[in-house]
Amino acid sequence: MTYRAPLDEFQLLLNKVVGFPAVAETERFAEATPDMVGAILSEAGKLCEDILAPLNRSGDLDPSVLENGKMRTSEGFADGYRAIAEGGWISTAASPDYGGMGLPMTVTTVVNDMMSSACLSLQLNPLMTQGQIEALEHHASDAVKDLYLPKLITGEWAGTMNLTEPQAGSDVGALSSKATDNGDGTYSVTGSKVFISWGDNDFTGNVCHLVLARLPDGVPGTKGISLFLVPRNIPDANGDPGVANSLKVVSVEHKMGLHGSPTCVMSFEGATGWLIGEPHDGMRAMFTMMNNARLGVAIQGIGVAEGAYQHALSYANERKQGRSPEGTIIGHADVRRMLATMKAETFAARAIGLSLAVAIDMSNASGDADWASRAAFFTPIAKAFGTDTGIDVANMGVQVHGGMGFVEETGAAQYLRDVRVTAIYEGTNGIQAMDLVGRKLMDGGEAAGRLLDEIEAFAEAARATMPDLAEPVWQASESLREAVETLVTRDMADRFGGAVPFLRAFARVLGGYFHLRAAIAEPGTATERLARFYITRLLPEHIGLLSHALEDNAALMAITPEDLAV
Repeated sequence: MTYRAPLDEFQLLLNKVVGFPAVAETERFAEATPDMVGAILSEAGKLCEDILAPLNRSGDLDPSVLENGKMRTSEGFADGYRAIAEGGWISTAASPDYGGMGLPMTVTTVVNDMMSSACLSLQLNPLMTQGQIEALEHHASDAVKDLYLPKLITGEWAGTMNLTEPQAGSDVGALSSKATDNGDGTYSVTGSKVFISWGDNDFTGNVCHLVLARLPDGVPGTKGISLFLVPRNIPDANGDPGVANSLKVVSVEHKMGLHGSPTCVMSFEGATGWLIGEPHDGMRAMFTMMNNARLGVAIQGIGVAEGAYQHALSYANERKQGRSPEGTIIGHADVRRMLATMKAETFAARAIGLSLAVAIDMSNASGDADWASRAAFFTPIAKAFGTDTGIDVANMGVQVHGGMGFVEETGAAQYLRDVRVTAIYEGTNGIQAMDLVGRKLMDGGEAAGRLLDEIEAFAEAARATMPDLAEPVWQASESLREAVETLVTRDMADRFGGAVPFLRAFARVLGGYFHLRAAIAEPGTATERLARFYITRLLPEHIGLLSHALEDNAALMAITPEDLAV
């Protein structure tokens, strides 16, 4: 089975569903005309179909390995990376001041979606670099920007993010890495980091690590953490990679999936680094990269969902078993149900992810606080629902294959193994849900309310042409509004037990809204039929999810550790 870039769906979403035309109407992104964006996405689609997709299986079977202290990447990955870098696909959203294209983040998001479908293991590398580029653009000194950004933007050098330590996990404030001032504008960084995606490679001239560490006068917790840029090789006077820095890859993790992507244990042993941002303000700088990565990871989940769906669809169209009008298993009602669910869920998650990208672009172009608030509100929903969708769709893809899905040779299982980690990294989905019911509702529910007003206004208007689809969307939005109004009256701790079902309920309603917009844009087509499936069969799940979310937390916490013992 070969991957096909879903360009028609992207055009529908951008032009009719998520509001991208407003981005192109801004002065900052005026060059992002429909013709230009269409041409860019078409070329990116060819890259993914012809060059990256063939690497997906080989990366799984021929993992990256550490040999005598040197990284050896999967066969073909070096050529694939060069195609990405030389095509400018790392730097579509980067500043033109340093060689980037300066295009909207929404365009980068669509390209990343396609690359994730084609070969997630390799796509992880440019994703990390994109996040580092944004962090340096916002927080680095001019000297650091001038040296590092042009090389990161061309892909000559690659970037990573070093947060996690073995004893700290998601509790970043418990890190033990230290940094001391060398007195010459550099710092000495010492510590160990784990789960570092693409901690090294054999195809870029340098690898630049953003590392969180604590200065001697840094207070405990996250408020005392600083951020440092620590390159694998220290640049010489000409800005070229010079002597090796005092850091190394200790080992490469043996993972469930993503075998082509080396996930490294890193050791920094008095390594030379440069401070990014102000002392003790590292988390603010790092969160620039983290929020970029949360959108990126959401899209990774959605991209894998697309790949798994296409793989399952191809099999269902070819596999003959039992009697059906089509002569293959796609004619069986339950197989049709699974495929429709996979496609409808992917569309909903993709619309949510692209809506986040549009909000980021509008915030950057206008400086409007409401757009920034919208982007912040969408972030945890997009990250959690996008990655959950990737897992659910890939899992369903195995089921469509039946027993053959459990056999590695068919390739169905790889999608599930590869995507599973996306719900864990860049903040577990439970943490995303806690952020949604916590920090994102600290405004008393105003940001949520504005979004619900938008949904209800559209559904009200849609009653004139599609009342049977508009009404359940309007009612679901009202139910969600009531839940928000209840949650904001509760103590923070009382919200957490139902945070995950609340986030999923919110995503369910957003999915119904975006499917309704698509149906109104393309009535009487496959788009409307898919929307009808989602709104009548999947949207009603929000009722049970909200019931779970609003249940008293006391009953949950009354279950003691002893009650859970085996």
